[in-house]
Amino acid sequence: MEARQNVHFEAKPADAEATETVIRVIPRMADLDPTAWDALAGDSPFLRHAFLHALEASGCVGADIGWEPVHLALFRNGQLDAAMPLYIKHHSWGEFVFDWAWADAYRRHGVAYYPKLVCCVPFSPVPGARLLARNDADRGTLLQAALKLMQDLSFSSLHILFPTEPDHAALQATPLMHRSGFQFHWHNAGYADFEAFLAAMTHDKRKKIRQERKKLAAAGVTFRWVEGAESTDADWDHFYRCYADTYARHRSDPHLNHAFFAAIRASMPENLVLIIADRQGEPIACSFCVKDGQRLYGRHWGTLEYVPGLHFETCYQQGIEYAIAHGLQVFEGGAQGEHKLARGLVPTATHSWHWLENAEFREAVDRFLERETDAISHYMDELDAPFRRELPSTK
Repeated sequence: MEARQNVHFEAKPADAEATETVIRVIPRMADLDPTAWDALAGDSPFLRHAFLHALEASGCVGADIGWEPVHLALFRNGQLDAAMPLYIKHHSWGEFVFDWAWADAYRRHGVAYYPKLVCCVPFSPVPGARLLARNDADRGTLLQAALKLMQDLSFSSLHILFPTEPDHAALQATPLMHRSGFQFHWHNAGYADFEAFLAAMTHDKRKKIRQERKKLAAAGVTFRWVEGAESTDADWDHFYRCYADTYARHRSDPHLNHAFFAAIRASMPENLVLIIADRQGEPIACSFCVKDGQRLYGRHWGTLEYVPGLHFETCYQQGIEYAIAHGLQVFEGGAQGEHKLARGLVPTATHSWHWLENAEFREAVDRFLERETDAISHYMDELDAPFRRELPSTK
C-alpha cells in the first residue's frame, strides 16, 4: 500500500509459505481495523487505535509537520496479525530520547541525519510495547521489515523508543544498539491512604509535603479529580487554557490541539482524568492524566497563576493520592526531573534501540552508548540511595 507518493512497500517474509503473509506500509490508522489493532496493542491507552488515530485526524502528526505515519502491518490471510507504529521524522522533537548531538555530528560531517524512521508514540515518553505481535518470530519479522524500509528509503537510521518486555528479546537478537535511560515513577507498596505513603518517607520529605499542603489549604486551594466520562466542556476548556499557557511561557506552541483532546475524550473517556485545582471556587490549574488498569500517567499541566507548592501538588501528590485511592500500582511522572525524588518517585530504567546505517557513525555512537550506560547506572544508584529503606526497590 502506498504511504507517500514515492514509497511502496509490500514484503512477503521468507517463512510465509504455508499461509499468505505480507507486510504493508499503512499511511493512516484509519486504514486499519480498530478491533484488530487493539487486540495486538494490549492495555496501554497510548497504543490504542483511538489514541493514534486522534493524533493523525487532528493534524498533530502528519508529513507537513515532520511526523509522517508509515505504520507496518503484517497480514495473514487478510487478517492483521502484527503491527508497528512507525513514523518518518524530519526532526527530533517530541521523542524524549535525545539524539540532537548525533544529528549535529552528521551535519558537521556533511551527512544527512534526517529523515529517519522512528517507532514510538508521538509526544509520549511512555514505556510500552512497540512490536505489537503475539510471538518473537513476528516481532523479529517486523524489525527486519522496518530495517528494509529504512534502507529502501535511503534513510540514516531506525529508532525504537521506550520498548518494554517482551520486545527486548527480539531486539537483542538484532544488531541494533541499546541505549539506557531512566524516568521517575512512583510504586504502590500497598498503602492504605496518602498518609500511609507519607509515613514511609524520610522525616524531612514528609514534613515538607505536609507543610506545602497546609499552605495551599490556607490559600483556599482545593482539588477535584474529574473522570473523563464525567468531564464537561468547561473542564476541558480550562485544561487547554492552562496547557497552552505553559507552552506560551516557553515561547512555543502546543504539540497537541483542541481537536485531539476532543477526539480522545469522545473515544476513550475511561482512560482520562483531569486533576483540577480551584481557588476560592475558581479553577486556576489543571493536570491531565491518562490511566489503565494498573498505572496513572501524568502527562501535561498548566496554571493560570503562581501559588507556592501548586505545581508539585497538582502534578505529583494528587496523582499519587489518586493512584492509592483507585488501587493503581504505578504513577509515571514523565521524562526527566530529579526534583521528583522528593515527592516519592524513584528512578526507573527505560530503554531504546538504534540502528545507524553509516558504519563509522554507528561505531562512534556504540562507544558513546557504552560510556553513557555506565554513567547512568552510577547516577541511578546515587539517586535511589535516600529511598532504599523507605520505598520498595524497582530494580
